[in-house]
Amino acid sequence: MPVLAHSNYHAPFLLQNRHMMTIYPSLFRKVRPVNYDRVRIDTPDGDFLDLDFSRTGAENDSIVVILHGLEGNSTRKYVLGMVHIFNGEGIDTVSVNFRGCSGEPNRKLRFYHSGETGDLDTVISYLVSLQQYKVIHLVGFSLGGNVTLKYVGERGGSLLPAIRSAVAISVPCDLKGSTAELEKRHNMIYMQRFIRELGEKLRQKQVFFPEDIQLDGYEKIRTFRQFDDRYTGPMHGFRDALDYWEKSSSCNWLHQIRIPTLLINAKDDPFLGPGCFPYAVAAQHDFFFLETPLLGGHVGFVGFGEEYYWTERRALDFILSTRG
Repeated sequence: MPVLAHSNYHAPFLLQNRHMMTIYPSLFRKVRPVNYDRVRIDTPDGDFLDLDFSRTGAENDSIVVILHGLEGNSTRKYVLGMVHIFNGEGIDTVSVNFRGCSGEPNRKLRFYHSGETGDLDTVISYLVSLQQYKVIHLVGFSLGGNVTLKYVGERGGSLLPAIRSAVAISVPCDLKGSTAELEKRHNMIYMQRFIRELGEKLRQKQVFFPEDIQLDGYEKIRTFRQFDDRYTGPMHGFRDALDYWEKSSSCNWLHQIRIPTLLINAKDDPFLGPGCFPYAVAAQHDFFFLETPLLGGHVGFVGFGEEYYWTERRALDFILSTRG
């Protein structure tokens, strides 16, 4: 059954620590820039999404949709590495910038969150409307991975036939458990950074929505529970943080997946709680594959002296294997 117990990822000797593995790529990895072709599309509710295409130049009927993580964007190194490896195989890519992540505040009060699959559906509909791409694959990282898994699970057997496979990397598919993990002392540096960056985004939006966004006492917010209770939940139609986490966690939808789907979560990922390793679901599933390398950190999986990181090669191999 699709539990891949023996991963072939081997961490460099100098990066056996999960925090070093997590931090190293953003600080030290060198990735060639991508000459994106940006396209702005409208959403049904009057907002917009910025899509960054990287085309191979040839007539191509296959494309990979890449979704970034929390407070990321299409220029993150993990996104660029994935773009390069698929372009090298002659496959187009489109890197989605979630609402408010493309360098310009979005129009609406709401922005993006871990369970927002409607915007991904808007992107898919746009790609189909181009009448070029007959084959679509999905690759998501962290928050974007949760969106990916939830999307293919929600739609189950009604998923568009053009969508052939999905890969999700370092995914907090159990949001409540992951939030509890991030609140631990050893993860304080990550939590502080996320709260700071989200606060800056709220300050930018407050200019346009001064009556709807109150930032008094924001400096007292220390956890995602506090942030999601005050902002994410109410701004996106949830009762509170717990309601948001329950309804947005992709682990609740995995059993409905009906296309080949690979989840890669390292056992030492500092962001993930026990619920993010759905072995029981994968063991009884025909389409959902779970691979849990011993090491890898969060969106780490570093490889020294290699152009591509292991997750990029693994995603490519998995997607190519689904072509039939």
